[in-house]
This record gives sequence, C-alpha cells and structure tokens, in this order.
Amino acid sequence: MPQFAPLQNDTFLRALLRQPTEYTPVWLMRQAGRYLPEYRATRQKAGSFMGLATNSDYATEVTLQPIDRYPLDAAILFSDILTVPDAMGLGLYFVEGEGPKFERPLKTEADVMALREPAEGSLDYVFKAVTQIRTELNGRVPLIGFSGSPWTLACYMVEGQGSREFHTIKKMLYNRPELMHHILRINAKSVADYLNAQIDAGAQAVMIFDSWGGALADGAYQEFSLQYMQQVVAQLKREKDGVKIPAIVFTKGGGLWIEQIADIGADAVGLDWTVNLTKARQQVGDKVALQGNLDPAILLASPEQVQAEVRKVLDAYGKPSAGHGHVFNLGHGISQFTAPENVAAMVETVHSYSKAQRA
Repeated sequence: MPQFAPLQNDTFLRALLRQPTEYTPVWLMRQAGRYLPEYRATRQKAGSFMGLATNSDYATEVTLQPIDRYPLDAAILFSDILTVPDAMGLGLYFVEGEGPKFERPLKTEADVMALREPAEGSLDYVFKAVTQIRTELNGRVPLIGFSGSPWTLACYMVEGQGSREFHTIKKMLYNRPELMHHILRINAKSVADYLNAQIDAGAQAVMIFDSWGGALADGAYQEFSLQYMQQVVAQLKREKDGVKIPAIVFTKGGGLWIEQIADIGADAVGLDWTVNLTKARQQVGDKVALQGNLDPAILLASPEQVQAEVRKVLDAYGKPSAGHGHVFNLGHGISQFTAPENVAAMVETVHSYSKAQRA
C-alpha cells in the first residue's frame, strides 16, 4: 500500500462532514479544463482527450495544474464519466466538436442481456492515476474520485452518445422497464466497485455525477435514478485507515427532489444554479452538507461582477453553524471560454468573504 503525506488542508473534508471550518472551501467541476492554457498545451502533447485520461503522467499533470495556479481546497481526478461503460466493451470514442460516442450501444434485448461488469484490470489506468495524483499532491489538498451515476451512464450506453431528448432510453424505460432495471443494476454494482477501488487507490472523497437525472419525470427519477444512486452509496467504503471518506451526490436539474436526495445516505448534495441555497439549507437541515451553486456563465462577466455574484451565493447559504456545511462550487462544469483571472477573483472572494462572515 502506498504511503501518502499527511493532509495539510482538510477544510473541504470538514465542510462535507458538517464540522466547523475557518472559511468556505471551494473547488470547481471540470477545474482541469480547456479554459487553462497549460491544460490545452498538455492535451496537445497527449494527442486526444482519452490519450490524456488514460496516461497517468498526463492525468496527474492536468489534475495538478489548477491546484498550482489557484488556492483551491480540493483536487479532482482527471478522467471521464464514461470509463465504466468503455470498460464494459461498448467502444468509447470521441468526435471533435461532437463529444463522446459508443461504437456498440445497447440497442436490443440481446445487447442488454449480454452486458457485463467491467473486466478485471480494465480500469487499472484510473486507479494508477489516483495513486500518482495523491502522491504528487503531497498532502496539499484532498483528492476527489468520481463516477457517473447508474442512470447517466445508461443514457450514453443506450443512446450511444449525448442527447437532448433522450427518446431512445425513455422509450426503453417506458416500454421495457425490466430491461432498464437490468442495465441499472449492473451499473450500480460497477459504479460502487469503481468508486471503492478509487478509495483504495487514494481518493479521499467521492462524487456521483447524475448529469441527466433532471431529464426524468417525477416518479421516474426516483425509480430509475435515485434508487440506484442509493444502492451505490450503500455499498461505498465510508472509511479508510480510520479516516472518513465523504460521498457527494449531484443531480443536475434535481432541485425538485432535494429532500429525497438528502435521504439516500450521502454526506453532501450538489446543487445546480437554479436552486435557492437559503431554501435548500432549510430543506435539508443538518442531514447533509450542500455543494454549489454559482452559475458557470457568471465567470464570463467582469471580475467585479464575479465577486458580487460570489458574495450573493455565500449570503444565500448564510452564516455556517454547527452541524451545517457548505462547499462552494459552480452549478455545473466551468466553461472553456472562462478567463483564468475570473477564477482567481472567484476563489479569492470565496475565501475572504466567507472568513469575514464567520468573524
């Protein structure tokens, strides 16, 4: 087992566990990304997105770039949510400007029944990267591991690519719910195993990204997305070497279901920018911490505007108190068109304003 340096800044983990912190910690969804010139340079060297994600040296390099540039409170593994279905043999590939696609999507009943969990060793490149990143972080900040949710992975596996309408998967969901549940059961087991292996490799917190849960109708969301995230959370290792490993769940478009999401056993619930933080905090009480929820588009405005909007988010959450926790984040991934200096303004304001709030 690798020996890791002691953690110097545990503010992020403490906030997730609803323990007192000196300030509100901050990290960004997609913080290693195209808005950073150094990321673009490394990606060019790697030749492709998957060239970057499957090479532990490159994955480590880009994971650390935002940590070197900004005083962020957590690093997140550089990877893709579609590594799991790729390891199930669906043939992930990327088309420039069109995003990820699968060569062999689940089109027929036979395809669904042939689906298997990832083969032993097929995701070792991810776990190798986790250990390498954790080692090179040298205790500066915690490392977050992650996965797509069972439902979100299924959307790509059945549609064969990203979708606006989700007609193919919804047709299966309503026509053949038993096939849908079969896929989701396999996905839930695979995701839990995948996250636990990341924890074994050195991840200090884990996050489940349910990017497409918000596409579901009320009722269908609970049956086909939330239920399976609950299964994943129930199987997670919540402690490693005597240290708690917090779990975050995030459904984009899940604002309607905050209270139900808070009940599935995770430590924190991520919120998109459509949610009122004041209300959300009242809804969840001291059951979970909250993460979010600045609109990423605000980072396209002037630094002064960014600072003003950051203060609004912190004011909406309000003064932290015992048993409550808030991690500042965007309501979704950062835009590639963001000016790096706006991120600096955001991080600085989160830290300074939240310190003043606690004074």
